[in-house]
Amino acid sequence: MPIADAVFHCGYHAESSYGAASYLILRPSGNVLVDSPRFAPPLVKRLEELGGIRYLYLTHRDDVADHVKFHEHFGCDRLLHTDDMNSAIKAIEIPISGSEPVSLAEDLLIIPTPGHTKGHTVLLYAQRFLFTGDHLAWSQGLEQLIAFRRACWYSWSEQLKSMRSLTDYSFEWVLPGHGRRHHADAKTMHQQMQNCVSWMEQQ
Repeated sequence: MPIADAVFHCGYHAESSYGAASYLILRPSGNVLVDSPRFAPPLVKRLEELGGIRYLYLTHRDDVADHVKFHEHFGCDRLLHTDDMNSAIKAIEIPISGSEPVSLAEDLLIIPTPGHTKGHTVLLYAQRFLFTGDHLAWSQGLEQLIAFRRACWYSWSEQLKSMRSLTDYSFEWVLPGHGRRHHADAKTMHQQMQNCVSWMEQQ
């Protein structure tokens, strides 16, 4: 399902990833699959028609689902922070480490955001789309951006620090694994991020 420009919601949510959403970025230099959906034949066929997968970017260890099957079928390079690797997730082609942002390409920036898990990261595409995994989402009830306090498995204080660091970036879309996605102009989104930080400080 198209979201905007070359960004799509894949559907085929996987129970093994707690029903997390995954996304596809169509790029001339290679498509990016953000987190892993189910390895469902109709989806695989459509991905083949769209040019396959160059990178399978994994925001964190919870939303990896059928990453092995996608890697074996498409030959894509998987990316995951080393702090989120374990015995079941260790053969990663491009491991991410440290706390500094990593530029995968001119239009792809990986930003470490420890909190939900120690090795959680987010992906900023074209300075417009922020793929946030389980770090950040829109709450329809609160009508604002939030983090999931009751699903913070590593450190709430670290997640707050990570959220503060994201206020330094410009983007228009928040595309989460769980929770609602959100779109606003960059100026409004910046204010909403600041509101999110203030809200987190009170939790």
